[in-house]
Amino acid sequence: MDLAYSPEYEQYRMEVRQFLDTNKDQSPPPYGRGNGDGKARDWQKLLIENGYAARTIPKEYGGFGGEPDILKSHIIAEEFASAGVRPGHSGDNRLVPTVLELGTEDQKQWLVPPTVRGDMIWCQGYSEPGSGSDLASLSTRAIVDGDDFVINGQKIWTSGAQHADMIFCLVRTEPDAPKHQGISYLVFSMDTPGIEVRPLLTMTGEATFNEVFFTDVRVPKHQIIGNRGEGWFVANNTLKHEREGLGDPNQAENRFREIVDLMQRETMDSNRLIDNPTYRDRLLSLQGRMLAMKFNGMRVLTSQIKKEEPGLPRWIIKLQGCELNHQMAAMAIDSMGELGILYDDSPYLRDHGRWQQRYMMDLGLIIGGGTAQIQKNMIGERALGLPKEPKFEKPLN
Repeated sequence: MDLAYSPEYEQYRMEVRQFLDTNKDQSPPPYGRGNGDGKARDWQKLLIENGYAARTIPKEYGGFGGEPDILKSHIIAEEFASAGVRPGHSGDNRLVPTVLELGTEDQKQWLVPPTVRGDMIWCQGYSEPGSGSDLASLSTRAIVDGDDFVINGQKIWTSGAQHADMIFCLVRTEPDAPKHQGISYLVFSMDTPGIEVRPLLTMTGEATFNEVFFTDVRVPKHQIIGNRGEGWFVANNTLKHEREGLGDPNQAENRFREIVDLMQRETMDSNRLIDNPTYRDRLLSLQGRMLAMKFNGMRVLTSQIKKEEPGLPRWIIKLQGCELNHQMAAMAIDSMGELGILYDDSPYLRDHGRWQQRYMMDLGLIIGGGTAQIQKNMIGERALGLPKEPKFEKPLN
């Protein structure tokens, strides 16, 4: 395997590093939520102008308009992660590619430019109290009344709904069709009358998720992505981008470097923690898994360059990434000893409690975005071709 870059790409890497050295002080904190604040929007504008964000999105939709180059995109991600600098975005990394691939021209002009700039923040209306892992059983309904869909129902675990401007939402529009064929994919404003958002406080101490209730919410019929009843196909396009985003090998490598630095500073009995054989063996085990994740990402990258379907390497990204991130956060907390259990506003809190927050958030992500168990079923059935788990009919009364 030749992992060397050509001189052209090494030169491009140096250009990215020079940009970061010159401009990284303008970046907002890398761990902040959302992209709606002024500093984040200014940073996004600077990145788009230089081709480090929204790189391949056409200029008419607010992007840089560059030619697709997977290796350059990979170098950008590597260098921003290595520098600990907040990367740019293509707007919502789930919604924008979906609209560009499946939306109408009017929808692209309406939705993509403000989303790419960070002026339009999105949330995702998928899960419901009775349809989490079995998403296709959702019951939120939309009936046609004149030129509108009228929506009634409830969503749950809706990340960032209390801050979002817009929602992309799955609703059942064909109640008599098979469950996978009766769903439509609607986009609409969170200010629409009839929407109620109730934040859910999580173990991180923050209201990351929300319940969202819809009561006679009217949405114009043209605000549908794809055709009526084809929402399951559109939703899976969106989920593909979401799962890959939850297992970024560059971010995992950056986290590992942070842990190494932490263990070089922390001591036990006046000795550096990294010199302790037990802790060092545990660190090396995590390093091996991190490198496996990195090289799996390269396999996916190679397939993309060749315009081939990656297959199994793509399917394991979310499962591998979320579990590894959680275990790395646990390593960092243990490395801090008794200070690792502190939280909230303790004067002895390290790094503003970032590792504690990561530990609990990453545990949730093992469940969110498709549980680990569901991911394993999908890997077995769709990637490895194993038989499906047998389902038994309930006895008739």
